[in-house]
Amino acid sequence: QVQLVESGGGLVQPGGSLRLSCAASGSISSIRAMGWYRQAPGKQRELVARITSAGNINYADSVKGRFTISRDNAKNTTYLQMDSLKPEDTAVYYCTAILLGPNYWGQGTQVTVSS
Repeated sequence: QVQLVESGGGLVQPGGSLRLSCAASGSISSIRAMGWYRQAPGKQRELVARITSAGNINYADSVKGRFTISRDNAKNTTYLQMDSLKPEDTAVYYCTAILLGPNYWGQGTQVTVSS
């Protein structure tokens, strides 16, 4: 009942910035939290950041201080501002909507950090 579309990925140099967007549609009122995950080749998908409907925010230690998650409720959009990007941030980034029931996932957007 929730559809998610990520955008904003691309190629950036080390130290650069990107802002990812996640547009949600469907049963928006059922969403309890929004999160960003990423998956690099050969690695497990990992939580990057999460924001609850109450405004509580969690970050992975690896991105804390560099990434910022935020929501624009009027636009039904969740953002991930990524600053001071490192090559190890290269991954496919996925948006997820967390409901009382099963989670819903976007298709992912590729982020590549390279010189």
